[in-house]
Amino acid sequence: MSGFLFVVPPLTGHINPAAGVAAELAARGHRVAWACADPGLVRRLAGEEAVVFPCDGPVPGSGEGVRPPEIRGPEALKFLWERFLVPLADEMAPGVRAAVQEFGPDVVVADQQALAGALVAEHLGVPWATSATTSAEFTDVLAGMPKVAEWLDAVLHGLRERIGAPSGPGAADPRFSPHLVLAFSTPELVGPGARTGDRIRWVGPSVAARPAPSDFPWDWLDPARSTVLVTLGTANTDVGARFLRECLDALRARADRLQAVIADPAGVLGAADDDRDDDKDVLILPAVPQLPLLERVDAVVCHAGHNTVCEALWHGVPLVVAPIRDDQPVVAAQVADAGAGVRVRFGRADAARLGAAIDAVLDEPGYRAAAGRIRTAFRAAGGAGAAASQLERLAATGGTTPEESA
Repeated sequence: MSGFLFVVPPLTGHINPAAGVAAELAARGHRVAWACADPGLVRRLAGEEAVVFPCDGPVPGSGEGVRPPEIRGPEALKFLWERFLVPLADEMAPGVRAAVQEFGPDVVVADQQALAGALVAEHLGVPWATSATTSAEFTDVLAGMPKVAEWLDAVLHGLRERIGAPSGPGAADPRFSPHLVLAFSTPELVGPGARTGDRIRWVGPSVAARPAPSDFPWDWLDPARSTVLVTLGTANTDVGARFLRECLDALRARADRLQAVIADPAGVLGAADDDRDDDKDVLILPAVPQLPLLERVDAVVCHAGHNTVCEALWHGVPLVVAPIRDDQPVVAAQVADAGAGVRVRFGRADAARLGAAIDAVLDEPGYRAAAGRIRTAFRAAGGAGAAASQLERLAATGGTTPEESA
């Protein structure tokens, strides 16, 4: 039996994939614990019985971490690092160090955005694996921005000097473990330019059962019409109102041939829908059981969040993607380049453009065929089970590969 400490940021999309792997390891008899700045969120997603070591850290979407919606491109990247990722690493580090010392893991599993996990583990001499819950880092998006790449290198160097081992020839990039990188996607989606290496393992999405609303009206779904799911995730309520209203208009205009489920956690569509209590065309809910619903839908409209994209393609469902920020433009480009969906511009998407994109992914068979090819690749990669097996091997070898220990 080995011990695994998962170090994660307080972000749903980063905890969910790790939760599937943690559950698989626990089912195999291993000790599992977590370190996070939001223990309650971990327990909601991974189970109330989860052992969570609390850490300090900023809460996304509040205080100085609130990002002005007009920020895009390199400025958005800089904001993300300076206002969230760097403070998160600095503030989490003492809690992660205490968790490692108390729990005594054989392996630390550090999310790419929970940099304290990697730096503390390396400093304490504990083997660590990277949990890469988005594939954006596996394409060289900064190749054409050398000054941004240089700035980011300096940021990482500063973090290492403050909370990690001193920099040196053997120092690793804390986003990429020298022992094991679990990439929760496959090259079939990421594309031919996907980063490769001896330690990178493309395990596909970690899709596992998780808590979901139990009161979804399944009998509302009409099998005679196509069903479209619209979701912008849980972190985009500050900018999503206009987009959701345009989606609503586009979907109502097609009610003769489709129906839609819209996730509206902030209730921005309430006023627009007050007079349709018995609506048979559009169902608007604050939360939806996304995984079981994806088994029943024909298309997804989303923000190109990595989790939503991978979960849709895991079910072979084509997408309309409207990226907003962070890694979403990269993921959206992956979907479009793979032929599994249509990309639209979030800020300019109106009912006409959205309607045309929805029509395309529903009516043109090439999109569904491409989504089906990725579905096959995802399932062959092994998901949470494959990731758990890789972590078991790392624990057994103590940070060396079988080739190195032979």
